[in-house]
Amino acid sequence: MTLDAEGEERLRHLADLNGVSTGFWDWSGNYQQVAAHTLIAVLSELGVPVSDDSDRAQVEAAITWTEDQPWRQTLPACTVVREGSSQEIFVHVPHGRGVQVQVELENGDRVELAQLDWYFDPRSVDGELQGRATFQVPSGLPLGYHQLTATVHLDDELEVVTRPLYVVPNRLEPALLSGRNRYWGVNVQAYSVRSHRSWGLGDAADLADLTAICAQQQADFLLINPLHAAEVVAPVEDSPYLPISRRWLNLTYIRPEAIPEYVQLGPRQQAKIEQARLQAASLPAPRGGGLNRDGSWEAKKEALEQIHPLPRSLHREAQLGAFIEAGGPSLYRYALWCALVERVGSTDLGEEFSSPDSPAVHALEEELAPRIHFYQWCQWVAAEQCQEPNRVAHSLGMRVGIMADLAVGVHRFGADYWANPEVFASTMSVGAPPDMYSQQGQDWSQPPLNPRALERVGYQPLREIFAATMRLSGALRIDHILGLFRLWWIPCGERADHGAYVYFDHEAMVGILLLEAHRRGVMVIGEDLGTVEPWVRQYLNERGVLGTSVLWFEKDEHGWPLGADRYRENVLATVNTHDLPPTAGYMEGTHTRLRDRLGLLVEPVEQVMAQDLEEQDRMRQRLIEWGLLAEDAGPAEMLEAMHRYIARTPARLVAASLVDAVGEKQPQNLPGTHNEYPNWRIPLSDAEGTPIWLEDLAERPDLNRLFAVMRQEIPRAN
Repeated sequence: MTLDAEGEERLRHLADLNGVSTGFWDWSGNYQQVAAHTLIAVLSELGVPVSDDSDRAQVEAAITWTEDQPWRQTLPACTVVREGSSQEIFVHVPHGRGVQVQVELENGDRVELAQLDWYFDPRSVDGELQGRATFQVPSGLPLGYHQLTATVHLDDELEVVTRPLYVVPNRLEPALLSGRNRYWGVNVQAYSVRSHRSWGLGDAADLADLTAICAQQQADFLLINPLHAAEVVAPVEDSPYLPISRRWLNLTYIRPEAIPEYVQLGPRQQAKIEQARLQAASLPAPRGGGLNRDGSWEAKKEALEQIHPLPRSLHREAQLGAFIEAGGPSLYRYALWCALVERVGSTDLGEEFSSPDSPAVHALEEELAPRIHFYQWCQWVAAEQCQEPNRVAHSLGMRVGIMADLAVGVHRFGADYWANPEVFASTMSVGAPPDMYSQQGQDWSQPPLNPRALERVGYQPLREIFAATMRLSGALRIDHILGLFRLWWIPCGERADHGAYVYFDHEAMVGILLLEAHRRGVMVIGEDLGTVEPWVRQYLNERGVLGTSVLWFEKDEHGWPLGADRYRENVLATVNTHDLPPTAGYMEGTHTRLRDRLGLLVEPVEQVMAQDLEEQDRMRQRLIEWGLLAEDAGPAEMLEAMHRYIARTPARLVAASLVDAVGEKQPQNLPGTHNEYPNWRIPLSDAEGTPIWLEDLAERPDLNRLFAVMRQEIPRAN
């Protein structure tokens, strides 16, 4: 590093110009400055011409380069306009040249844009004078994905430049939220709820049955974990929040016997598949304990390979063909990646197969064609089966239905990254700075999307991801929705606390989210927990995106549980989340002792336990104050009282966790751990750790008691 104090200050100015934070407020309320070497690493990944060897002059040159960037573009890379609003756009052409601009609408109509009489001095960029003209996008354009076209008059030719123009809703207005109705539901990790017919993990058929149980309890929604695609060879990633693709589905949720063509198998073949299922369901736990994803998937894949070649009816063959055609290059590259991973035996494809356009990949495509088709077919089957729970929900009277979940990002060695590496920041990892629950910070091992690359491709990857996830559901929860505003980037190889926030064009990204949700009639909930600037929550509320309130996180100015009447209205309120322990496990200290045993605490365990007890005692006093709990009440009564409490907030949506309903104590996920704990592998169990089968759920007295509380507090709307 060759920068003096003044040079470092100019570096921070350069970071500000490029949407990179130079400091942040930590969980203790202290302001922390981002180290200069972190800023340089992040800026370099964004394409800014700086390096660890940059001196003051090079930083100044990078500032000029940054300020010149808009002048190098004829049209903005992507323009997003709110419905009913007009907007001025800058068009850059060689100084003195004429230009016309028009919009081509989705329906093929064309609209000429008016040029405004604004004057800007030309700017010297790369040795040439560039002029700036201003055009106005009119306010009456319809919602949709349109195209801007600029026609530039050069000496003896016309240059035509086309870029996206999206008109998005000003606010999302789901019909279900138009009145004063409120809805309650259940949140669950779908893979953890298994039936006697599953292959060792909960699948789409189990999820449909669980949906029916919740609908019969008069719940209006079922919030589930992401169903994004996972690896097709061992080891299969356990975390649903670290997928290989957010565009495609996790094939472990397929129930082979539910595929219509299965009935064509002879008795011996069906018996063989049934034997494989029984063996998969009784596999020993992997190292570290919990569910055996690898063994379950390998057995299921063999069954799918027997069903795939079976003849399909004319209409099903046509439907498969239409699905493959609609999936286009995205589906093909996903299936190609799967076939290559099988061939190599690892998701690390090495240099030879590092790109879908590499000669080695092209040389294998014809040979791999049958496996490519197999994985395209698997995605078709998964889509059919994973959409069934939402159909079941609505057929049984659920107003909202399935509430799908969208993960923050994807695996570094996954299909999405392999197929489109140019839209990711390859030398960075997404995570979070230290907080009270993860005091060393978090590194989620995911390459972040590059905001500039996203804009250059018109946010097409996000459009596809939003649309695909919404096809499964009546509502969409966005995990860490702050990722549409900023993400904590950690240079690869650095500690999680040595990162910086990188800002995204939230107006564009939220607008596209709302357009997709509007077209599908889906409500959107954002997980807006953690350190959030107040304006962000206000912005999302104004755009019609519901927030998230968690009982243990909602505190007043004195550190006491926030009064139920002071909660936000437009939120999904819960007692806990998948990143927190089940309530019983927290109340008994199971969670804190586990964190201490694994070395996750930075304070003495006695101090943390004392803090836990103080927090729980304050919660108890608040519940007593609200007349929901007797002084001598036990843990079961306190659990019910907490759910009555959140139900008495003004929150439009309220959810009870299935693990709380059955007395589970083991956390599904322990942030800050990897191999130390069986994250995302815990089967639904009771207070003693005995697994609970789906067939027995509806008859459990504890579940019925808690769900009765929810029905009493929030009756199903007529």
